[in-house]
Amino acid sequence: MTREAALPETGDVESAPKQEAADVVASLADDAPAGRMLIALDIDGTVLLEDDTLSPGVVEAVAGAQAAGHEVMLATGRSWDSTHPIMDRLGIRPEYAVCSNGAIVMRRRGDGGEYVRAHVETFDPTEVLTLLGEHLPDAHFLVELPDGKRLFTDYLDDWNLEQADRVTFAELSAQPVCRVVVVAPEQTDRDFLELVERIGLTQVSYAIGWTAWLDIAPKGVDKSTALELVRGWLGISPDRVLVMGDGRNDIEMMQWAVRNGGRAIAMHQGPPEVHAAAGEVGLSVTEGGVAAVLRAL
Repeated sequence: MTREAALPETGDVESAPKQEAADVVASLADDAPAGRMLIALDIDGTVLLEDDTLSPGVVEAVAGAQAAGHEVMLATGRSWDSTHPIMDRLGIRPEYAVCSNGAIVMRRRGDGGEYVRAHVETFDPTEVLTLLGEHLPDAHFLVELPDGKRLFTDYLDDWNLEQADRVTFAELSAQPVCRVVVVAPEQTDRDFLELVERIGLTQVSYAIGWTAWLDIAPKGVDKSTALELVRGWLGISPDRVLVMGDGRNDIEMMQWAVRNGGRAIAMHQGPPEVHAAAGEVGLSVTEGGVAAVLRAL
């Protein structure tokens, strides 16, 4: 979220009842424009459950959407190394993949070729790392470099650190990065929100996870900025965009889709501010929310 995106207090936005979620699926079937659609799916909490299993029915539903001629792709906060295995599990090889919360766009080379970096955003992390290091001295830090390599200071629970190098805190700022990740288990998401406001992270974009992590990208960069590039490259009309997600790092892409005449559907288990950004709430990831929407296409 950028600083301009005001968050409602918890409870200000009510979750949609299950009948309303079902109505979303029905309305999608009625309102979906004819022709090819760009369908961008978040990974964690959208196509994947917490135990790393796939959401019920998602593989078959994705295959059906592709067979109907739609472009189904992933838009995730994950790095590329953690994204392409999920594509394999879903059975998709889309032309593009948005990774690292929009800082990296990968492009497929040829029909069956490897993926290469089509677009990379970087920034100097020195200032933000200095600020966060002062306020969160016990936090664990990770940076992602333009080539996908990752550097970290301490072990991060639930993060894939294969082929990542452990370095000192000072070494994190040695070169431009695509993103900074901060994990502080003693902090809550609300703690992070208050900290970001207090220290004034004005030169970066940021997303705050459900749990104790903060993901920082270059200023003005998020999933929506990357997806707008992809949409233009593919030549798909803005009103033929459908995005689905569950987290705060999905807010901008939801607002972008809706603002331009597309559709944004939040997973039922997402927080109130994500529901508000999407305007439509589907079933939860455990109930096969993505599959229900894609089948309606």
